[in-house]
Amino acid sequence: MLKDIMAKDLTVVFCGINPGLKSAAEGHHFSGRSNRFWKVMHQAGFTPYQIGAENDTRILDFGYGLTTAVARATSRADELSKEEFDNSLELFKTKITRFQPKYIVFLGKAAYQAFSKKKQIKWGYQAEEFCGSGVWVLPNTSGLNRGFTLDALVESYRELYDEIQNGKL
Repeated sequence: MLKDIMAKDLTVVFCGINPGLKSAAEGHHFSGRSNRFWKVMHQAGFTPYQIGAENDTRILDFGYGLTTAVARATSRADELSKEEFDNSLELFKTKITRFQPKYIVFLGKAAYQAFSKKKQIKWGYQAEEFCGSGVWVLPNTSGLNRGFTLDALVESYRELYDEIQNGKL
């Protein structure tokens, strides 16, 4: 099982769709060998060095947290059913309400689409809040997400980082 890495009043909580099998087995977020999350976080400016998945709790040192929309581990996120998202929504809302991050960042569109019941989601900042937190939707860093190069991922994450640093949000 993969545990949340959260604390009250974080700047950002990054929300993966669900744990990969390797992450769940090892108990560390984004530990799949092809997942680019930690590299992207560093290159986009969120961390001064690249955190290794085995040190994932260090992300708290920088004001960020990690969670998943659905707890069940799968090899691919598309193995999740609509019912699993529906059944996870109340627990997720409770978590976000309790910890009150300034922003919740959904990694990929699937979880936010399921939770918001919207059919069309744009990338980036969303106009509505989620349980009092601002919302961003950024591309998933999974190695299975071939639609985004490392450079494109870094660019989209850097946009969020820059907005936070410049106090525009």
